Amino acid sequence: MSAHKSEIVTILKSKGLRITPQRFAVYANLRLRGDHPTAEQILTDLNREIFISSQATVYSALQTLREVNLIREVLLQEGVSRYDANVSPHHHFRCRKCEKIEDINWDAFQSINLNSLRAGLTIDSYEITVQGLCETCQ
Repeated sequence: MSAHKSEIVTILKSKGLRITPQRFAVYANLRLRGDHPTAEQILTDLNREIFISSQATVYSALQTLREVNLIREVLLQEGVSRYDANVSPHHHFRCRKCEKIEDINWDAFQSINLNSLRAGLTIDSYEITVQGLCETCQ
């Protein structure tokens, strides 16, 4: 999911966002990773070599990027928000030992008949989370 600097600038501008160094850095960081990091992991990554951002700034950037649908918040564990720059429909696998998270192709499962759910429910979307052990933890 990597992108060149100019591509990221174009994407951010297309959503009507002002290009700040911190917003750019948060989005670029998420585009380069596939591990569904927490805000704290993003902050640590960004500040590894040179201080670029505070925790509040990272959270603000994440909220803004989520509001314009450039990223999504992934809730796979109680109380832990992770972030994903892959906004196309897909599912997730979570290793219950090392907590590694990886994407699963949307078509990996047969479609679910949402009409079989209780009457009166209106479904906007769904996502399947599969939990188990990854190859390393088996």
